[in-house]
Amino acid sequence: MAKEDLEKVLKKKVEPLLEESMHKILGVTISEFGKDITDSIEKNPLIAYDIDIRLGFKAAKKLFKKQFLTRMLQTNFGNISAVAKVTELDRRSVHRAVKELGIGIKGIRRDMIKADYYRREAVGEILKGTLDSYKTVIRPGKLENMYENVDKISFDIVKELPAIEMSWDAAEKMFEIQYFEKALKENKGNVSRTARRIGLRYETLHRKLKKLGLK
Repeated sequence: MAKEDLEKVLKKKVEPLLEESMHKILGVTISEFGKDITDSIEKNPLIAYDIDIRLGFKAAKKLFKKQFLTRMLQTNFGNISAVAKVTELDRRSVHRAVKELGIGIKGIRRDMIKADYYRREAVGEILKGTLDSYKTVIRPGKLENMYENVDKISFDIVKELPAIEMSWDAAEKMFEIQYFEKALKENKGNVSRTARRIGLRYETLHRKLKKLGLK
C-alpha cells in the first residue's frame, strides 16, 4: 500500500463518505470531523495491531511481528509466496519466521479470518474516539445516533481502504515509531525513564530515537 494511494483514497472517498454519513444522521456536516478520522488512519495504516507499552520493547516487537505476519497470511489466504512478495522477504525467511513466532499456518488456512475484520474494529475505535472529542459540539441524542452507526460506517470505510501491502522492514519501522512515541508520552518525554521501563539501555534507545527521527 503506497502512501500516496492511501492519501488519495482518504481524500477522494473516505472524507466524502463521512460527510454524507454525518449529514444523513445529524442533518449537518462538520468538516473537521472527517479530517480528524482520516488523519488518524493516515498516521497509522497498520491499524488493528497491538502496540502495548506495558510490555518491554523486545516482547512488544515480537508480538507485533507475529500479528503482522499472521494478518499478512490471512490476507493472502495462507500463500507463503504471496506473503514473501508483499513483505519483500524470501520464502525461506517467511517459513523461518512462521516457525520462530509459533504461527499455525494450517489453522490460518483452515479458519481464514478475514483481515478486514480487524481493520473494521480499529476504524470503529478511531470513530468512537473522535466522537468523544465532539461531545460538546453535537447534541447528545444526535451523538448517540452516530455511535449506533459506527459499525456500519466502519464497514463502509474499510471497503474503500487499499489492502495493506508493506515490507517487513517498513512494518518494523512503523511499529518502533509508534511504540517509542507512546512510551515517551507515558514517561513525559524522559528518555532515561523510558529506557528503564521498556528494558533498553539508555544509549540503545537514544540511538534508535535518533535513527527514527524522534530525537
